[in-house]
Amino acid sequence: MNELKQQIVKRSEELFDKIRGYREHLHRYPELSYQEFETMKFVSGRLTELGIEHQTGIGGTGVVGIIRATHHTPEMEVVALRADMDALPIGEENDVPYKSTIDGVMHACGHDVHTSVLLGAAEILNELKDQLPQPVKLIFQPGEEKNPGGASLMIEDNVLKNPTVKSIYALHVFPDMPVGKTGFKGGLYMASCDEIYITIHGKGGHGATPHQCIDPIVIGAELILNLQTIVSRKCDPKVPCVLSFGHFEALGATNVIPSKAILKGTFRTMNETWRAEALALIERHARAIVEGNGGQLEIEISKGYPFLENDEALTQTLKAKAIDLLGEEHVEDLPIRLTAEDFSFYAQEIPACFFRIGVRNEEKGIVVGVHNPRFDIDANALKTGMQMMSLAVFD
Repeated sequence: MNELKQQIVKRSEELFDKIRGYREHLHRYPELSYQEFETMKFVSGRLTELGIEHQTGIGGTGVVGIIRATHHTPEMEVVALRADMDALPIGEENDVPYKSTIDGVMHACGHDVHTSVLLGAAEILNELKDQLPQPVKLIFQPGEEKNPGGASLMIEDNVLKNPTVKSIYALHVFPDMPVGKTGFKGGLYMASCDEIYITIHGKGGHGATPHQCIDPIVIGAELILNLQTIVSRKCDPKVPCVLSFGHFEALGATNVIPSKAILKGTFRTMNETWRAEALALIERHARAIVEGNGGQLEIEISKGYPFLENDEALTQTLKAKAIDLLGEEHVEDLPIRLTAEDFSFYAQEIPACFFRIGVRNEEKGIVVGVHNPRFDIDANALKTGMQMMSLAVFD
């Protein structure tokens, strides 16, 4: 393994400028979820240059490649490596040469990094096919940022079959962690994620005569506060759970009570039984409060991603490889998070490992978190990513 490790490290260093160029190109030309047409062409072009067989249009705009081990047989199961490709509806505020050229769209979550890393790992592994213990499937996935989740569409398109995938790995940039480090969490790691859309129809009128109105603002305020009791009084305290509303719109004025209010929120947890029960309670409470105050309710619950559970054995094995590669001081244990990832769809089907790579560099001022218009990375994280994704497929 030491000789193999040295080969992987050496090639990641040699490929660094090339892969950094890929990342900067993708960063300049971001595409929103399910619209990754040019990104798909770019990925396909790079795989074609490497002579890696692949298909495009999987799950809409996804790309799936296969690196066949030298001793490949048709019945062999494969290991999969996954990268997501979509950007976010955020206008970039960084002043860098590779700044987004698309108004209001930016790779603010690092998916340009993930795609570039996987292209680099693909080149390394393609050169090492004589040493591969099994074939490697390369999954370049659309739509991680938006329901229903590109992973679910890829699975519907049989990405885990033909040949059968026995395990899958993915990484994600982590701006809280210094560049050169990696982080792991076996077992439960990330939450399910559902979106809640509520419209309260009341009766508008003059602010001086509220008795002649049905005030959707007051109803909405009562609703938000009441729904928090579902988390605080109905949920087992041992189950991670959060309900947050980030949008409350009621377009009245100082002396005008509006006729409707719009609420948008998110519900997250790590238990599927409680998830189903809580969503039913949210709808039941909302209806009782709105109708009890004389209003009418429209409610839509968009069911999103399931919780993410990392396979313990895969995670511990890759963590051990990271310690061997980077040193124990550069490998961290991660806590659970109530953020969500559609990689969880794969983890519901087969053993999976989702890990983090540090991208932070305080000396360079690279300290901003994801989903922020000033997010950026220390490009040296590309090397760590290529090395870890390459090592993941070897026994």
